[in-house]
Amino acid sequence: MKKGTLAILEKTILDHPALSVCRDDIIKAYKVLISCYENGGTVLICGNGGSAADSEHIVGELMKGFLKKRPLPTIDKEKIGDDTLSDNMQGALPAISLVSQTSIATAFMNDVEPNMVFAQQVYGYRNENNVLIGITTSGNSKNIVNAVKVANAFKMNTIGMTGESGGLLNSLCTVTLKAPVIETYRVQEYHLPIYHALCAMVESEFFEL
Repeated sequence: MKKGTLAILEKTILDHPALSVCRDDIIKAYKVLISCYENGGTVLICGNGGSAADSEHIVGELMKGFLKKRPLPTIDKEKIGDDTLSDNMQGALPAISLVSQTSIATAFMNDVEPNMVFAQQVYGYRNENNVLIGITTSGNSKNIVNAVKVANAFKMNTIGMTGESGGLLNSLCTVTLKAPVIETYRVQEYHLPIYHALCAMVESEFFEL
């Protein structure tokens, strides 16, 4: 862990003291994400409702500069061969929001089984170096649970983001980040600083500027 990376987490806990109970699990999730990216993997993310919006938000923080500018490395600039292009691009950490795939999602929900919509996409993207982040405030959303089960079947690491109990994901995921509250809207309020801390920590590991 680079100097300053842990400070990001400590600042988050200072701002949100209730998240101190999540500290060790956030570090575990960080290590899972680092391993994913070091091995050429992609992060897949899914959720429903407000958690679907969080899925999109996380992709936005990973695929472009979050707290850093992320200039392209020289080797990539040389491959592109056009400074006008490369100077207006940023380093990316590969991430896909499964909730964005409207054609496959609606087709699968209509033609096959709605509760398998994310599981089908996980199967399509299956790779043991990938990581699935499943967001469900109860920890029990069927389509998220099914996606995690399929990811586990193909030896993918899984990160659950839930409320206090952890629900079914607590026993299914590699690591479960349990917001220390029960009410749905409050769980979602705590999920934001948790994934912001994770995205900033991972970015700090891979990008200097």
